[in-house]
Amino acid sequence: MKTRTLLLLSVGVGLMILLAGGVLLLQLANESAAVEPAEVGDVVRVGDVDVVVFGADETDALFSVDVEVGGVDDDLAGFSLATGDRRLQPVTADADGRCTEIAVAEQRCRIEFDVSAADGSNRVLILRRGDQQRNWVLETP
Repeated sequence: MKTRTLLLLSVGVGLMILLAGGVLLLQLANESAAVEPAEVGDVVRVGDVDVVVFGADETDALFSVDVEVGGVDDDLAGFSLATGDRRLQPVTADADGRCTEIAVAEQRCRIEFDVSAADGSNRVLILRRGDQQRNWVLETP
């Protein structure tokens, strides 16, 4: 191939990449990805789970969220706690009043997170089920 042909091909490919980038930029600009935080005390449905968050409390190493949860038999893998520097998974060991799983029947219990290694004071409870997500910005008394 001649040098001129290679240069024209590279310019053409560059223009196609630029056009594809512009289309992606327009798609991202029109997308609303922000998740509005839910209010404490509101009944919220995320996928197939109903959740009411009543409040939160923090001790030395545990951040405890008082919830009523139900709707499906599943584990707590959809719940997490964002602390500003990391995302924590719930503690699932059996303890009195602690949620260890989600059941079809609504249950009131505590979802607890080990925050001993977390820095910062931000606490956002996140529930993700499939492609749906809800957040609760929690403050401790």
